Amino acid sequence: MDVITEGCPLPVLAVTTHPIVASAMSAIDTEARGLTQLKAALMGALEGPFLATIEAIERVYASGGRVIVSGIGKSGIIGRKIAATLASTGTPALFVHASEASHGDLGMITDQDGVIVLSNSGETPELADLVAYAKRRQVPLIAITGSEASTLARVADIVLALPRHEEACPHGLAPTTSTTMQAALGDAIAVTLLKNRGFGPQDFKALHPGGKLGAQLCFVHEIMHGRDELPLIGPDAIMSEALVEMTSKRFGCVGVVGNAGALVGVITDGDLRRHMAPDLLSRTTASVMTRNPVTIAPRALASTALAVLNERKITSLFVVEGTCPIGIVHIHDLLRVGVK
Repeated sequence: MDVITEGCPLPVLAVTTHPIVASAMSAIDTEARGLTQLKAALMGALEGPFLATIEAIERVYASGGRVIVSGIGKSGIIGRKIAATLASTGTPALFVHASEASHGDLGMITDQDGVIVLSNSGETPELADLVAYAKRRQVPLIAITGSEASTLARVADIVLALPRHEEACPHGLAPTTSTTMQAALGDAIAVTLLKNRGFGPQDFKALHPGGKLGAQLCFVHEIMHGRDELPLIGPDAIMSEALVEMTSKRFGCVGVVGNAGALVGVITDGDLRRHMAPDLLSRTTASVMTRNPVTIAPRALASTALAVLNERKITSLFVVEGTCPIGIVHIHDLLRVGVK
């Protein structure tokens, strides 16, 4: 048997034929076929039930209810992920473990809620109490199952039946392709709801304030330097005055504003090098400045500002409202808060 050790990669020519790699590729190929089958089903047999699912969840949302997701085993793990994805994209949701539901957690389900139950076989006995409770309370019940003929499918209000598929497990026993399809269908539901409601970056930020994602969703106005720190000068000023302003504010640039307070140009270190001459300090700022400078709006994402800075190969951006500068953001400010 070949032994793979760290620091001793397989020869390039052997990668596609090595039995370990071939086994991994086979598993991925099998699951990819399952997703292709799911896509085809959504365009055909699942189109009506999928639309009904979105409509049912939207009614639950409009009434102030939540989406309750449940399942057992691997389906339960995927259910937790679906509930988390729904909640993080603007659809209030929570996961209720079916076994715990039978011991008091049924009280988490209200008459305004909707229930999504995952079970590949549709015969999972632990789900019986939760399903019965949902039916008694006339709570919308959506089943994601691999068997349309199952008990769960027969009692559900809406059935999202996974197409017939091959598990990646060579014995056809371990849930692999089936759980991948469940997760993809859950993502499809969450993303569709997100788009339908116009859930945007500002909404996303409200639900993701922490970590790297929170930094990426930070807005320019939250980190920019305000009016008091702006390096600004008029178009008729001479360059010696502009250099004093530029040096005192330490952003490596100075903005040139007209009589109405509009930003009409910017002078950077690069402009100084391009116009280097004996008379530079006596020239007017208007003769040296770069006109129509790139700017950014205060409500733009900080990640957008970083992308502009990188693309233009500059270090600072003036923040404008209309045409008037209200702030400035430096690349160091973006890196300091974790924007990448």
